Amino acid sequence: MTSSTPPGDLADFVVASPSSYHAAAEVARRLAAAGFTEQREADPWDASPGGRYLLRDGAVVAWRIPSGTAGPTGFRIVGAHTDSPGFKLKPDPSSYAFGWSQAGMEVYGGPLANSWLDREFGLAGRVVDRAGEVHLVRTPAWLRIPQVAPHLDRSVNEKLSLDRQVHLKPVAGLGSVDLLAAVAGSLGMHRDEIDGHDLFAYVTEAPAVIGVAGEFLASARLDNLSSVHAGTLALLAAGDSDQIAVLACFDHEEIGSVSRSGAEGPVLENVLTRIAASLGWGVDGYHRALAASAVVSADAGHAVHPNYPQLHDPDHRPLLNSGPLLKVNANQRYTSEGPSTALWLRVCRAAGVPTQPFVSNNAVPCGSTIGPITASRLGITSVDVGIPLLSMHSARELCGVQDPGYLAGALTAFFGGADR
Repeated sequence: MTSSTPPGDLADFVVASPSSYHAAAEVARRLAAAGFTEQREADPWDASPGGRYLLRDGAVVAWRIPSGTAGPTGFRIVGAHTDSPGFKLKPDPSSYAFGWSQAGMEVYGGPLANSWLDREFGLAGRVVDRAGEVHLVRTPAWLRIPQVAPHLDRSVNEKLSLDRQVHLKPVAGLGSVDLLAAVAGSLGMHRDEIDGHDLFAYVTEAPAVIGVAGEFLASARLDNLSSVHAGTLALLAAGDSDQIAVLACFDHEEIGSVSRSGAEGPVLENVLTRIAASLGWGVDGYHRALAASAVVSADAGHAVHPNYPQLHDPDHRPLLNSGPLLKVNANQRYTSEGPSTALWLRVCRAAGVPTQPFVSNNAVPCGSTIGPITASRLGITSVDVGIPLLSMHSARELCGVQDPGYLAGALTAFFGGADR
């Protein structure tokens, strides 16, 4: 695996993105290297042709204004999210019990808790100092949640039951260890200089290509850095079209998206309205542009599990390396409907990319994405897609090595208006 191949570049992206804040910064770094410029929210809006990006906490929104944009035109929007389920450090995290130093952590979202047992992980995120300056931080592998040995609990191999408060507390050392002092030290700061922090657990094991034929990529945070990465590649690869290409990577999807940087918040709508205003479209022109727009909500989905086939719909059993999923749900947990489904199929045909439908077993609850939120906020035609995974929400998920490239190719065609 080399960084020139899609799996290798995705692996590099994951390693560079141990938290949502790092993921947003990595997208911004790649865009800046390609000539995009930062648009600060407090500055006057730049309406000149070219690429821009805006950072808000763990979210990043990027767009390209085509040359010669005259009247209201539509937006081509790809939406994804930068966060993944796991654990977040509590405000005062250090504790001491029975000679062990431990870290107090809250459960963030819906991680597959048993997958975090006996894995080495560090802390990553942001620290805010007394002057209000934000520092990105990533520690080495300091932490581990130890499993109980079967000698002490004979039932552990028959029924594993984990109390989130008691059993998911990682060890950090022997004796009394001040975790925040250690974090501060890693930044060359004193403990008293930290006024705020948002620090998350991240598995330090590197991504790896596995399988007899090298068919699979095993990695943390494929849900949903696989979509963020594909959207970034697509925005960089797509040239000018007659519509405005927009990449919106939100934070906090795993906990409901209700935040200033989540899809339920105003960040995307703010960007779109300010683009329209800076181009002189007016209120009516803005709404005409929305009516001509489309959203692809890109979020990882489920491949058929060979050990649990009964949990899948018997007529829809997607496989790895068979193309991104077209996600459908009658109750609008996904937004794909007839017109947007046809749009996606046209995009895939134009890109030469296979795609496969996904629908949940009626007896199994269906998850959701930023798609329904974005569609209901903006009234834009939307479709839900994403690469198939095994072990979603695990500390180490599995995808096919071809699917990230397939998704990037389809999104590139979408940005370019290949379906029109």
